[in-house]
Amino acid sequence: MSGLDAIELLKHDHRMVEQLFRDFTAAASGRQRRGVIDILVRELSKHAAVEELIFYPFAGKVLRDEALVQRHLAEHMAVKEALAELDALSRTNGHAADGPGPRAEELIEVLRRDVEEHVREEEGELMPRLRESADAESLRDLGRALEKAKGTAPTRPHPHAPDRPPALTVAAPVAAAYDRMLDRLQGRPRT
Repeated sequence: MSGLDAIELLKHDHRMVEQLFRDFTAAASGRQRRGVIDILVRELSKHAAVEELIFYPFAGKVLRDEALVQRHLAEHMAVKEALAELDALSRTNGHAADGPGPRAEELIEVLRRDVEEHVREEEGELMPRLRESADAESLRDLGRALEKAKGTAPTRPHPHAPDRPPALTVAAPVAAAYDRMLDRLQGRPRT
């Protein structure tokens, strides 16, 4: 995916997450649904972390609109809280033969709605404003930074961790190392 600017890269992530929601609905078995949940938790967690660490600070600086950044961070918090509950359910009910269970189904639907709204706002307001205000080279550089950061971002939600630099800059690598260790121990899919 190298060479995408930040906006293209994040839109690609959005399309992938939308596909994961469709995959969850189409899954033929409980085991497949649990697998999709694991991937969804990982991908949304990584996406949120790199947006908070790199994308939103850049957007806030370029657009000089702190209220807009704060609104998106608040939306992230709701998503991370739902992801954390979904992740906990997945770990406690991970071996149930009949699938993730009714609460997980409810959380997936809540996540789907929240993510759809968040994506609509990002792609409809934030990203067009940023495309107008930032030069192409800065967006390409930011895209490279986002792509690199995704390789070391936390793979699980951390709703109680800081969501802004500089505290996030310190907390994210620690959370990511812990997450990757848990992923290996639990046999979760890796990127």
